[in-house]
Amino acid sequence: MDISIGLPNMIPGVPAGLILDWSRRADSGPFASLGSLDRVVFDNFEPLVTLAAAAAVTKRARLMTTVLLATTRNAGILAKQAASIDALSGGRLTLGLGVGAREDDFRAAPEPFAGRGKRFEEMLAVMTRVWAGEPPVADTGRMGPPPTRAGGPEVLIGGYSERAVRRVARWGNGYIAGGAAPAMARQLYEAAARAWHEAGRPGTPRFVAATYYGLGPNAAEDVSNYLRGYYGARGEQIAAGVPTTPEALKERLKVFADNGVDELMCWPCIPDLGQVDRLAEAIA
Repeated sequence: MDISIGLPNMIPGVPAGLILDWSRRADSGPFASLGSLDRVVFDNFEPLVTLAAAAAVTKRARLMTTVLLATTRNAGILAKQAASIDALSGGRLTLGLGVGAREDDFRAAPEPFAGRGKRFEEMLAVMTRVWAGEPPVADTGRMGPPPTRAGGPEVLIGGYSERAVRRVARWGNGYIAGGAAPAMARQLYEAAARAWHEAGRPGTPRFVAATYYGLGPNAAEDVSNYLRGYYGARGEQIAAGVPTTPEALKERLKVFADNGVDELMCWPCIPDLGQVDRLAEAIA
């Protein structure tokens, strides 16, 4: 199982320079990918802009949205942005996509909240045409730049419903479970894999999951403070399950690995560059 590390773009007040330093440090370490999370109504750096910045200061690690709220955007511009990052990074982009669940994000975008599942599938069709070098609609020219990866960036579909995971078979290269617990992540992936095989696609879909982490002195308190700020009343309950020691983190990694995860994204809760080193040491 590959281990990846999230960028601290979702932690309010994080200095812009830390994101660049974090990217450089992680790129020189053992991590497969650098990840970014997405919200609209929150004090965070936009995830694609964050990955573009990371692409400029890294050479090796892949760049992954985990996940991008696709339906708070429009299809043509998103396709062009993704192709641009993929080209500028030498084909390192993995686009984790979901429909989103917080209505305030859609009011702020603004985009319709109702019907976002149907709109997501329409967006995927448009983006697929753009990345294949076809006009997005019949009466326009083609949109560039061409992505480095033939057919466009790797696409992972996220979601927690049967309909969501079945989209993997038609549109995705794999399934991303986001913050689901290991057992639930496995169930969702199995549903995606069944749809994949029923559609006659060869091989198996990629399986990516994610977990929060925080390590070092006062880690439990720092993790709790951050997650309460993000999730409100639910934050304390979520924080109770976050690994805050190397031993607890290793156990969490083992559980995900035993559930067949191909890549695990570790989302940071503490905006300190030492978190990159501590995670690298814990997985060594």
